[in-house]
Order: sequence, then C-alpha cells, then structure tokens
Amino acid sequence: MGDAACVLNSRELSRLISEKGLVSGYINLKTQLTPNGFDLTVSRVFAFASSGALDFSNKERALPFEKELKARKREKTDAFGWWHLKKGAYKIRTNEILKMPSDCIAIAFPRSSLLRMGVFCHNGVWDAGFCGRSEFLLVVENPAGLRLKQNARVLQLVFLRLTKAPKGYKGIYQNL
Repeated sequence: MGDAACVLNSRELSRLISEKGLVSGYINLKTQLTPNGFDLTVSRVFAFASSGALDFSNKERALPFEKELKARKREKTDAFGWWHLKKGAYKIRTNEILKMPSDCIAIAFPRSSLLRMGVFCHNGVWDAGFCGRSEFLLVVENPAGLRLKQNARVLQLVFLRLTKAPKGYKGIYQNL
C-alpha cells in the first residue's frame, strides 16, 4: 500500500476481517461484504427521552436518556421482529463490533434503499484505533414511517487507509 491513501476493496477487507478481526459479530459475511465496503446491521433501536448537553471541552457533556424500543414479531414462529418507527430521530446500535487498525478510518453512508423510503442516517467518523459497537442516528422523514426488521442492513462503511498511522482514538465511546 505504501504512503498513498486509498479505499479498501472487498479482498483487503476480507483479509483484515479474517487476520486482524476488523469486523466481528456480523450476520453473514458474504452478504455484508460489498465490493467497496461493509454493511452494518441493526441490533437495537432507541428513542430519545430527554435532551443532551454539549460544550467545547466535553466537561459538561451529558447524553440524553433513551428508551429501548422492542421489536415485535408478526407471527410467533418468526425468528426476528420488526420496529414500526414513526417520523422522528432514533439511535441505532449495530450487531457488529469494529476493531479499527491504527492506519485506517471508516466513513458511512445510508444504503440507497433507505433513502428511497425517506429515511437517512447521520454518523461520525470511525477513527483509527476505535474498538467497539457502533451507534448512529436514523432519521425517519417519511410521514408514513418505516418498518425496520431486526438485523436489517442499513449503513455501508467505506474504509480508508491513512497516509501515515496516527496516535489513534482514545475517546469515551470505546467498547460500547
């Protein structure tokens, strides 16, 4: 790879997953590994129950309280349930655990199917050195809402190799 920054392809991602544990906790590697990324799946959905607070130094940062929403099965024999999400913002926690190498970051994009349904995601950057489950914001703009099934693929991660390995992530969201 040398010093050139690049987007990692499925072959390199597959190698990093098997040799370095880049991603674990996935549902189906063959389905989730894309030509130029990896699809993250929904494990848990939360509704916000209070306001948050954010300042410059993070000394007064306060995360909002949240309420986990339970997925409901259509039939008793169903293996997985559905969330019926009304218009609004929800926090999503993924099944997958990421173990970012010191020379890679990841950025994410909503799957185009979500966009066609009037739903999108907001997220931060997965920093070099981050290790843990991912959380992101799912925003339902469709006035009719969204039916979301457990383990649905919603977000595609694109991994970028850095030109020079930095110090690495040391924040509080490590190992969620």
